[in-house]
Amino acid sequence: MRYFIYSLFLTLLFSSCAEKNKTFLASEVSLLPKPVSLTLGEASFAFKDGLSVAFQSEDQKSTANYLVRVIGGKTGASLELKEDGKAAIVFEQVDGIEAEGYQLEVTPKKIMIKASDPSGYFYAVQSIFQLLEKQDNGTWLIPSVSIKDNPRFKWRAYMLDESRYFHGEEFVKQMLDQMALLKMNVFHWHLVDDAGWRLEIKKYPLLTEVGAFRSDSEIETWKSGKTSGEPHGGFYTQEQIKDIVAYAAERQITIVPEIEMPGHSSAAIAAYTWLGTAGKDIDVPVKFGRHYDNYDVTKPEVVQFIKDVLMETFELFPSKVIHIGGDEVGYKSWEDAKHVQKYMKEHGIKTPADLQISFTNDISKFIEAHGRRMMGWNEIMGVNIHKGFEEKKHDKEAETELAKNVVVHFWKGDVKLATDAAQKGYGIVNSLHSNTYLDYSHKSISLEKAYSFNPIPEGLDKQYHKNIYGSGCQMWSEWTPTNPDVERQTFPRIAAYAEVGWTQLENKDYESFKVALKKIQKDWDSLGINYFKDYEKVEAELKAKKEAKEKEDKEN
Repeated sequence: MRYFIYSLFLTLLFSSCAEKNKTFLASEVSLLPKPVSLTLGEASFAFKDGLSVAFQSEDQKSTANYLVRVIGGKTGASLELKEDGKAAIVFEQVDGIEAEGYQLEVTPKKIMIKASDPSGYFYAVQSIFQLLEKQDNGTWLIPSVSIKDNPRFKWRAYMLDESRYFHGEEFVKQMLDQMALLKMNVFHWHLVDDAGWRLEIKKYPLLTEVGAFRSDSEIETWKSGKTSGEPHGGFYTQEQIKDIVAYAAERQITIVPEIEMPGHSSAAIAAYTWLGTAGKDIDVPVKFGRHYDNYDVTKPEVVQFIKDVLMETFELFPSKVIHIGGDEVGYKSWEDAKHVQKYMKEHGIKTPADLQISFTNDISKFIEAHGRRMMGWNEIMGVNIHKGFEEKKHDKEAETELAKNVVVHFWKGDVKLATDAAQKGYGIVNSLHSNTYLDYSHKSISLEKAYSFNPIPEGLDKQYHKNIYGSGCQMWSEWTPTNPDVERQTFPRIAAYAEVGWTQLENKDYESFKVALKKIQKDWDSLGINYFKDYEKVEAELKAKKEAKEKEDKEN
């Protein structure tokens, strides 16, 4: 009996040691987005109580604190933070590592985190979180690895539209956490549109008192004729905004607010009638889509209102880029207004498109004077990309040139427009709608199609590649009223876009991406994120449909 107990003790002991020193198989180790290089070593590093984490600078301290907090929450291990000296986990500054890049060296006894900036340290820590595995005996391990990594693009964005539906602080923070894990660094926050004004502006309280609420909401799809029968509303106070901005900053995410102008302005006009061109009282629209009364940009008091709003926006958002929208501006209200036509004639402005660019350039100068840079959807260049719509039947396009210090957010039209803009020196964020709009069905944009998107337009000469800052994926929320609805449309495609933005083109591989995705899905399951689970089924259906079509074409 004694021999049996002793044998059992030795078995458990060696089993425990084996777990602690486990050598991971290559098939068990993956990161998303895929790094530049990853070399797998022998054995592994175990997280346990009392391990020390050493930092040498304030930049490192912030991420070291974050590491200690998250590891403690996940594994239960209490780590000790110390300034410099010997430690099991060490942050080290290494000049020469690219911006946002990092090196991660893990051995059974030590973890070295090397970078040249705060983002690099942070992304190394995110890789640690992804590599972390709980063993059967309760031990938390990460494999011995050597990783060198840096991003392909500097702009890796997720856009959340909260004008159509207000989703709330808790949901936004969840999205920021998921973005951080995927090494995405720009949260494009669409806070203002026809359907609602979600940002408290203290100088103009009616923007949220009136503009943040509507009596009903169109449901199901465009022009369905159906409504929810329920009012909807909500907005963020300035204190909430500051808290969310700080939460994002800790995760190396810049929040870029979008304040729509001069179109998509019905919520503001509902609050202050004098902002509109038509001079008519309106309610915040119930129906989604285009509403064609614009800000009356010929009135100095309206332009001043916009600048006042921007001044408060500057105070809330430290982002160097401010998005002004500028898309889908219907010109009919300007064409029908005699005083606008008179203004255009007096100022030598030939078309409404020129009027929009004149206004946009003025706002660009104002934004630049306050140390920021303007960004807008590609209509701000004055090229008519909506010729099929009633309000855009004219073929006239702007002759006025858009100011050069502007980031053009390309979303629609001939891709040549993006190519031309890049060649002219404009900064471009390429978010072509047919490849990046998350409100589109999973059949319209499958996971594989999302993954295959290349933000650099085909044929663009290499010397202009630097003008393509990156890409964003856009979650427009007209038909996703609940947070689970948004999650279903966002996940798992956000992971594909994360790899589009981060991973070098030659390193991308869809099959290995799907392997890494399976691991991330376990985290989503534990958090209760309502991700779309049938993506493989959809891809199989699309493949079968394509093959049948090819067969039919061949037979014909």
